[in-house]
Amino acid sequence: MDRSRIPGFYKLSVQERLEVLKEREIITADTFKLLSSGANVLDHEAADKMIENVIGVFSLPIGLGLNFLINGKDYIVPMVVEEPSIVAAVSSAAKIVRQSGGFSAKSTEPILIGQVQVMDIEHPSHAQKAILQNKDEILNLANSFHPNMVARGGGAKDVEVFIHPNSSYRGDMLVVHLLVDTRDAMGANLVNTMCEGIAGLVEKITGGKVFLRILSNLADRSLVTAECVIPTKFLETKKGFNGEQVRDGIILANEFALVDPYRATTHNKGILNGIDPVAIATGNDWRAIESSVHAYAARGNHYS
Repeated sequence: MDRSRIPGFYKLSVQERLEVLKEREIITADTFKLLSSGANVLDHEAADKMIENVIGVFSLPIGLGLNFLINGKDYIVPMVVEEPSIVAAVSSAAKIVRQSGGFSAKSTEPILIGQVQVMDIEHPSHAQKAILQNKDEILNLANSFHPNMVARGGGAKDVEVFIHPNSSYRGDMLVVHLLVDTRDAMGANLVNTMCEGIAGLVEKITGGKVFLRILSNLADRSLVTAECVIPTKFLETKKGFNGEQVRDGIILANEFALVDPYRATTHNKGILNGIDPVAIATGNDWRAIESSVHAYAARGNHYS
């Protein structure tokens, strides 16, 4: 059975959709009961323990992106979003890609960057060299705070040092990057703990004063690449455009975004239409994802 292919799913009522998911064993009996009852709303007591000054709960619909075939496996993707047509567009595009063989996806190692900001250094280049000479000591200290992560194959792996000359009212700024393999963990708290833990040693080595010591949300060492190849015959539309015309239109729209930041902003918003709802549905930090995506798009001093 193609688990992510459910023809006519959008034509069913909410209850009928749940019945289909239960019959296909996509959701458990307990999940079916919970969703059918409508009792899956966060109660005030639980909400009050999550954030401050709670006065109620705000709800959004959760839908399913269908038809996904990724690396030869079927996936049904939960999406929480208020804007109509996004789930339908995602499912439609996934169906076209599925007919073309599906998506091919891969990822690099899950490396996050922790930053330690150092000021009041008399000779930044000497401090930079000293940090790198003492890299092993810094890494060992950082890893001592999370031995279980190290046991799973993760932990602090490398150190980088950058100098930003005359960038502050206090003079030159030196920034130490701690590169941490977080394995399957989101990693923010453990990276922050490591940065805080090595701050004293960094001050001792550099003779400077540490200020910020915190995770960077620009995760440009932890990248995912997804691609697909679609024959033009699958791009034909009911509005009279043939596959070649649709292909050429997609290419032109992409080229527009590459050279024009005003178009690129809208272009990237469209991409994030499919990313943010999944992040929200799975309990991830969609603000961090948004920030990282836009920073990555602006690398090289040009937003595209």
